[in-house]
Amino acid sequence: MLLGVTALAGVFGSGALTSAMAADKIRAIVALPLPISDNVDFFEYIKLINERGKGIVEIEVVGGPEVIPQDQQADAVRRGIVDMRYGPATHNLGAMPEADAFVGSTITAAEARDNGGFDVMRDAFRKRLGVEFLALLKSGVEFRIYVTQEPARTEDGGVDLAGYRLRSMPVYRAFFESLGAVPISVPIADVYTGLERNTFEGLGAAATAVLDFSWENYLKYQIEPGFLQTDLVVLMNPDKWEKLSPEARQIIEETSIEYEKTSNENVAAAITDVDRRAAELGIRKVTLEGEARQKFLDAAYGATWDRLKASGSEFHDALRATYFRPEKLQ
Repeated sequence: MLLGVTALAGVFGSGALTSAMAADKIRAIVALPLPISDNVDFFEYIKLINERGKGIVEIEVVGGPEVIPQDQQADAVRRGIVDMRYGPATHNLGAMPEADAFVGSTITAAEARDNGGFDVMRDAFRKRLGVEFLALLKSGVEFRIYVTQEPARTEDGGVDLAGYRLRSMPVYRAFFESLGAVPISVPIADVYTGLERNTFEGLGAAATAVLDFSWENYLKYQIEPGFLQTDLVVLMNPDKWEKLSPEARQIIEETSIEYEKTSNENVAAAITDVDRRAAELGIRKVTLEGEARQKFLDAAYGATWDRLKASGSEFHDALRATYFRPEKLQ
């Protein structure tokens, strides 16, 4: 759902937006526009930390991409311009190809902590971006393809998207190309106008965020299954992290572990709610089954992991072993 800044502030809690006598204060920034529903989890995460850390640690959100552009935020955290950042890890895919492991993951954030994947990713963030990786929120939110007109079906039961112009992001550009579609790069603020002017016939979007910008006025078909995962991470400046009191670090670490689970548990209900509202708004499902479904998923995940391997990352093998379980795609 679309939430205004005032509503988000209410979810976040007024105590985080006002000055308080806290031993440690942390200035945070979000990568996604404030009205988008994907930010709600971060505000809830901060609210918990501020409640538990009263008098010990306080986090204040100082703005979004209107303050620091998305692709510059991780570097701003590294340099200490801000202390914390929440948003897609793949905004820095060029500098950190390992972010693809989040996108190509078939497990939850909690599972990654249990099997060692979190530790591998933490090392990758330190080496590539010079930041501390604290948490992955909303693990399990898949992407989907939405189109303005019903796609033709192929002989094997798939969908024929050859020639479709689809608004894309780098993380699934190669997948769209494998489907014969033409990926179009358009800023999120310009997507509605692009649909209105028929600049493209569809797009990829996170399952929980597709209704945030009134795109349903033009998108009429939703292709199932969903594919890949979102990659919304909490990052922190390492010097600031080390200067926090032991009590503050413990509160943040414990809340990160707990809220990763809570956030993931909320995902299924959120997707069900969005699907219900999408159906009410007239978006119809086009469902792939059997071999066509498997072929579709293999293309999506294969393109992602192939890209990470081609990057030459020394973390590839460890990340694939921990984050990717192909049997979950069956």
